[in-house]
Amino acid sequence: MKSALHFLVAARQCEIAELEQLQRTSALVERLSQFIHALQKERGLSNVFLYNAGGHGDARHGDARQAQMAECDAIAEAVRESFFGMDTTAGHWGHGARLFSRIAYVLQELDALPALRARIDARDLSPEAATAAFIQLVAGLLAVVFEAADSAPDPGISRLLVAMFNFMQGKEFAGQERATGVAAFGAGISDAQRQQHWLHLIASQERCLQVFAEFSPPLPLALWREACAADATVAVIERLRRVGCTAAPGMPLDGDMAMPWFDSYTLRMDAMQAIEALLATELQQQCARRITEARAALQALQAEPSQAAMPQASGFLADGDGQAHSARLGPQLDRSVIELVQDQSQRLLAMQAELETVRAALGERKTVERAKGLLMARRQLGEGEAHKLLRQTAMNQNRRLIDVAEAVLAMADLLPPAG
Repeated sequence: MKSALHFLVAARQCEIAELEQLQRTSALVERLSQFIHALQKERGLSNVFLYNAGGHGDARHGDARQAQMAECDAIAEAVRESFFGMDTTAGHWGHGARLFSRIAYVLQELDALPALRARIDARDLSPEAATAAFIQLVAGLLAVVFEAADSAPDPGISRLLVAMFNFMQGKEFAGQERATGVAAFGAGISDAQRQQHWLHLIASQERCLQVFAEFSPPLPLALWREACAADATVAVIERLRRVGCTAAPGMPLDGDMAMPWFDSYTLRMDAMQAIEALLATELQQQCARRITEARAALQALQAEPSQAAMPQASGFLADGDGQAHSARLGPQLDRSVIELVQDQSQRLLAMQAELETVRAALGERKTVERAKGLLMARRQLGEGEAHKLLRQTAMNQNRRLIDVAEAVLAMADLLPPAG
């Protein structure tokens, strides 16, 4: 007959298996962080390359782009290997359907990358179109990171993943701002729509970095705040932001400012990547600590008397006065099975409550995803088109993206059906 101790051991074994899966997922997130950073740099260099045809920029960025493409390809192969090495057995992943569909999308985008580069080489794309194509690939990679954060079963590790995801998302908005600035100065003229988009990207960064600050461990947060302190790079970025965002529509912009903007913002992006790397290291260390703790707890349980030595029936024995008392497991723990079960239940309830608090930070993205899905179904739009519609509406109405998404969901019954 199986005892309560048997199921406590099984619970610990499941916990260890989940943590080991989470450790592998965290290693994947670290690799994705490196790949996203490499793609962001290639995207920026591709923008400069395309604007070189108009006389702006510097030939050194053409050589840098070629080197960056080679770096991206090397990391992409490692990412593919990580994907292909995943256990895709049904039931092994809490969010397997969503996670694997995200990965399938990323692999399709990776297969299309050589064709995108060929069009850039031939200058057969506008900088805006090239940027949009890279944004799609990076968005797919970030969606994989989001699924990892949303499915993490351990509250402490989940907090780290939420901090890392939001920092990565904020860094992607920063990369898009870098591209927007290059486009603005490269075009040589102020454009109201581009300015609106620019301001929207700045606000989006701030929201992501606020969530990062809420969930980040102390050291990465302190280093990020130190990096944000006023220095020469920050001063250049802020000055050029003011120039680009406040110039009257139609006013000329100095095209020679494209390179100082790009170079200064690249330093900012590199500083952000250092914070990401620190978060990734902390993530791996925390996974290792939690696995060590869970294994130690399992060994303590397994060291207790076997079922043969355990009392039967309800798990209680009567003392000489006829009073029931808990059957002891042994001198090592000196606690009853009932106490162990209660402790385990309370620990799991506390973990669940904390997880719900942590995952609430991911709710904004979930709401946007639901609104996108509704538009795709009712308006027969692709995912990129649906997101662009939400974003454009937010900019036109000077509202947050989450507010527009909530409004779309509230009007779900009023939207015409597909077809």
